[in-house]
Amino acid sequence: MPDAVIEAPPVPPAGPALGDAPRTIRLHASDNVAIVVNAFGLPAGTVFPDGLTLVEFVPQGHKVALAAIPEGGEVRRYGEVVGIATQDIPRGAWVEESRVATPTAPALDALEMATRVPAPLPPLTGCTFEGFRNPDGSVGTKNILAISISVQCVAGTLDVAIRRIKAELLPRFPNVDDVVGLTHAYGCGVAINAPQAVIPIRTLQSLARNPNFGGEVMVVGLGCEKLVSERLLPDGDDAQDGGVVRMQDERHQGFSMMLDSIMAMAEARLAILNRRRRETCPASDLVVGLQCGGSDAFSGVTANPALGYCADLIVAAGGTVLFSEVTEVRDAIHLLTPRAKTPAVAEALVREMAWYDDYLAKGEADRRANPSPGNKKGGLNNIVEKALGSVAKSGTSAISGVLAPGERVREKGLIFAATPASDFVCGTLQLASGITLQVFSTGRGTPYGLAQCPVIKVATRTELSQRWSDLIDLDAGRIATGHATIEEVGRELFQLILDVASGRKTPWSDRWGLFNDLTLFNPAPIT
Repeated sequence: MPDAVIEAPPVPPAGPALGDAPRTIRLHASDNVAIVVNAFGLPAGTVFPDGLTLVEFVPQGHKVALAAIPEGGEVRRYGEVVGIATQDIPRGAWVEESRVATPTAPALDALEMATRVPAPLPPLTGCTFEGFRNPDGSVGTKNILAISISVQCVAGTLDVAIRRIKAELLPRFPNVDDVVGLTHAYGCGVAINAPQAVIPIRTLQSLARNPNFGGEVMVVGLGCEKLVSERLLPDGDDAQDGGVVRMQDERHQGFSMMLDSIMAMAEARLAILNRRRRETCPASDLVVGLQCGGSDAFSGVTANPALGYCADLIVAAGGTVLFSEVTEVRDAIHLLTPRAKTPAVAEALVREMAWYDDYLAKGEADRRANPSPGNKKGGLNNIVEKALGSVAKSGTSAISGVLAPGERVREKGLIFAATPASDFVCGTLQLASGITLQVFSTGRGTPYGLAQCPVIKVATRTELSQRWSDLIDLDAGRIATGHATIEEVGRELFQLILDVASGRKTPWSDRWGLFNDLTLFNPAPIT
């Protein structure tokens, strides 16, 4: 892979690379806190070379006050305000969650809009992978038969059918990687014409068209559901050509005949998919999703900045990168709207933030409910700190487009795809938007995986990578210990993406067959 000159985020000071010397990471000159690097935390009385002395135990990843912070004073990390002290916090004290209040979110009507658009990155040429090119020009990283359902009532039937397909048919089509069901809890008992019903319906329509499925759409329905099967077929397709099987059709004399119809429909499409072959494709054909889950205080220091550097490489190569999770962007939106390629893109970012603010308000919830107990144990006090670490995944490129939930990607470059922060909902929506590979960073650890596309798991801490050695694909914790730089891990990840997209390497979730169920985002009423 040829070298590219790409501006990377600064490498944070990491302290000694080896041994048990006390180590902290301070990210910005204006920060008045730093996080503890040492695996088991540091006890009271620990003295640092600059004279800082801990006045109490501070766990790994948690913040220590570098200077006294008075009650009502700002707690600063990433060069941003991540909290307001609710009591006096002395120098050397643990900046624990109960001592910090969440700051107010940035006002959406007072943001800079496309005012600091990054210059295009130097082109990165010559990077290729072996993918499956589709008739519409898209490129898959897998060759999968996906079977949609129009209603949850037939999910059990499809499960039975897929077991038979894998046992009886798939061995005859060795070039097809897998058969998966696009199952869900939707289609009946729903307000099908409610304004927000567009989100789950659009998601299901888009899911069926993911490039890893080769354009071979097939649907199993019941026959009396509100979401009629034809709505999941591509425009212009005729259900009479074998694209739909309905269990209630009068020709079906019993369950066995229903299964036979599904098997026949699957066999015809397996024969087509079996003719697909990998071919050399430029990296500009990549569509990669970025997500984080089980985040900790190292997420914004190690893994996510490395993902961001890798995202810059993909964009420089002409490819497409999606980052998501509205709640984990909202408190850092002031850092993103200036990077929008055009004012229209900036306005679209604001539109998605405002829609989600309203959605949460209607549910009598707010963004402060986002951090999980695990996030907090990992050192993240609140959603502001979590968001600032999360947006590091976006790298430094201009943001070229914004997708509403379930919309298919249209532009190349760095794209914000609006989704909830839930790992499962976000993954489902990114698949619908067209990702063919996902990179998932984690600090606390999570057995996340998707059957529909490869998932590369990146650990924020070396301790997690070692403990979960057969679940984690890449250790970004080496950045914190000084064994690697952000740039080095970012380049390593880029090469791993090319290898996984080509089928040369298999991520752990695929090796185990460890996959999540798809989970629709449905803000519409259920009748």
